[in-house]
Amino acid sequence: MALQLWETLKEAIVAYTGLSPATFFTLVALLFAAYHVLSGIFGPSETHHRPRNLEEMQPLPPPVQLGEITADELKEYDGSDPKKPLLMAIKGQIYDVSQSRMFYGPGGPYALFAGKDASRALAKMSFEDKDLTGDTTGLGPFELEALQDWEYKFMSKYVKVGTIKSAVPETPGESTSEAPRAEDVPSESPAVKSEETASSAADAKQE
Repeated sequence: MALQLWETLKEAIVAYTGLSPATFFTLVALLFAAYHVLSGIFGPSETHHRPRNLEEMQPLPPPVQLGEITADELKEYDGSDPKKPLLMAIKGQIYDVSQSRMFYGPGGPYALFAGKDASRALAKMSFEDKDLTGDTTGLGPFELEALQDWEYKFMSKYVKVGTIKSAVPETPGESTSEAPRAEDVPSESPAVKSEETASSAADAKQE
């Protein structure tokens, strides 16, 4: 029975393909091998990127309003902690840039700006540590214009979540804890002194 099926199969192969059974099965084996090679090349890459794509598609948590915080507190939101939002400030205004983590997060081209007020660096397009500050004194008109463009971009794209608390310098002479100096104590008035002198003279006459 099996022999009859094999003979029938060989006749069908020759009739429909015009190839000998040996050539036909060789082609089938080559096609099968090529399929496995191609799936081995492209399959792992697709599997590797799939979790990342799914992670990127997850919705971001809503921005949390922080109010007024210090520059040191802002450093905690530089992207090193994935559980915290990614923040950045321009001209003292803090924005949530978590949606652009690929740019401002760890490993991104602008990662140095995260967790800081990078106004000066953005205006000068500088990546030097000395320019990673909110101090804009001494900038030229073109640099200030570039900074303004950056601010408009952040205002239109990101949510403002707070401001940087400005340090108020102490003014000399405002402290009230110091003891009054001797020269600051008011002296007795001349009228009081003359009254005391007259009283002493009267007492002397009565004696």
